[in-house]
Amino acid sequence: MNRTEQYERLAEILKQKNDVLSELEALTWVEVLWEDFETTLARAGEPYPGEAKSFQYVVQQIDAYGPQLHLFQTKNEKFKHLMSKRDIH
Repeated sequence: MNRTEQYERLAEILKQKNDVLSELEALTWVEVLWEDFETTLARAGEPYPGEAKSFQYVVQQIDAYGPQLHLFQTKNEKFKHLMSKRDIH
């Protein structure tokens, strides 16, 4: 499975946990979680453990936080595009 297919599979898993997110939002969350994992390892000077470990990490994040991701609030411009215009209150 190539990375695009992995992202799509992870987005499907996320949509099963959170049906509030659109397909595009779910895919974007997957990409952000994957990228964050890789970036964190690189900044820490850790060797990259491979795509299988990245896939596993994103699954763990989806299991832990997936149902609430649509509630995520931030002022960080990097993540603002993930905020939908829905009223969450």
